[in-house]
Amino acid sequence: MTTVTSPLTGRAVGLANVPDPVFSGAMVGPGTAIDPVREPTTAVAPVDGLVVSMHPHAFVVMDADGRGVLTHLGIDTVQLNGEGFELLVSKGDQVKRGQPVVRWNPAEVEAKGKSPISPIVALEASAEALSAVAETGEVASGGELFTWN
Repeated sequence: MTTVTSPLTGRAVGLANVPDPVFSGAMVGPGTAIDPVREPTTAVAPVDGLVVSMHPHAFVVMDADGRGVLTHLGIDTVQLNGEGFELLVSKGDQVKRGQPVVRWNPAEVEAKGKSPISPIVALEASAEALSAVAETGEVASGGELFTWN
């Protein structure tokens, strides 16, 4: 069992409410999303593990059981070409839950016409594999988002 915690402080919105059909349709995998506070912030690792993918706008941490958790900072933020994102770790680094990974400003992303809503997804999982998924309410960075059974 893997507990996945929030990489951001904000409001849980659930994947169905993400303004992107790939995420809202859970095509990437099940999970939830955070509508982050609109201030400079740091996204942190949602699990202990290995950073297996690292882009300015998105990262994947794989835990010891081989479960990959994608954190995607905003929607269509790949179009910003890294502008406004500061990487604090690299692909191949071991990270601990809560460790800073990317510094960014959701308000700046929104000002550039992109949604700052950030999906947190269990890659290659079935919806039935997740329980206690946070889909509403305020969530602090490090707060529980879901359990991967």
